[in-house]
Amino acid sequence: MNIEKILNNNVVTTIGEDGIEKVVMGRGIAFKKKIGEEIEEDKIEKVFIIHNPHTSMRLQSLLNEIPIEYAEVSEEIIKHASEVIDKKLHEQIYLSLTDHIAFALRRAAEGLIMKNEMLWEIKRIYKKEFSIGMWAIRLIEEKLGVTLDENEAGFIALHIVNASLGQEMPDTMSITKLINDILNIVKYYFKIELDGESLSYFRFVTHLKFFAQRMFNRKQEINNDNSLYDVIRDKYQEPYLCVRKIKDYIQKNYDYELTEEEMVYLMLHIQRLISRKSE
Repeated sequence: MNIEKILNNNVVTTIGEDGIEKVVMGRGIAFKKKIGEEIEEDKIEKVFIIHNPHTSMRLQSLLNEIPIEYAEVSEEIIKHASEVIDKKLHEQIYLSLTDHIAFALRRAAEGLIMKNEMLWEIKRIYKKEFSIGMWAIRLIEEKLGVTLDENEAGFIALHIVNASLGQEMPDTMSITKLINDILNIVKYYFKIELDGESLSYFRFVTHLKFFAQRMFNRKQEINNDNSLYDVIRDKYQEPYLCVRKIKDYIQKNYDYELTEEEMVYLMLHIQRLISRKSE
């Protein structure tokens, strides 16, 4: 690999055989080097392959501005998150999370604490991602000597959710609000406390994540076979009435009409929730 651009002593770019620009990071990788010279393989610590040219340019700009340690910590968090949730994260997270960490550290140095208004919802809905966020702030303290609080763990969790769903952050916030509102409709309709540790709760929240993603992308799965809907509606009358409330809420607030198939899945999940609760 030959150097295409030198961003600083620790970051260069190169062009692969496929014509895609790659960002190469390593301590002293560009020290006393010139454009066109070969990159020393033993100094390469990370290669970022960002297919979106706009994102790649922004990442290059960011890596040119921040200490290499910030990018290393971000990379370690992303790797850990991918292993924990067992899913490849969208490449945008290399930019968004690294940028957020740099901003959080700058705020911490100035003594500024940003309150995460959705922290309670994040803890409730994204338990696994929040645990990764807590792991991340411990790593930041260990590697960089800066103590961040659980507000930042919540923000990191949202970046992970965002990358796992392939959504932009504002959409992720909208998805989180929608899920929380649906959970509250179920909670108050049945007058129960939902067990956030139960498998049925986890399955329901997982279903709601992908339902919300489809809803905001206006991608409905339409099945013209109504036989299952009729059976489930008649068998689980209380879950049906609860889903009617959810349907009315979504129609009023998001101008989105639930299909009968979507209602069936919601009824089944809610029935499982309340049956586990009664047991």
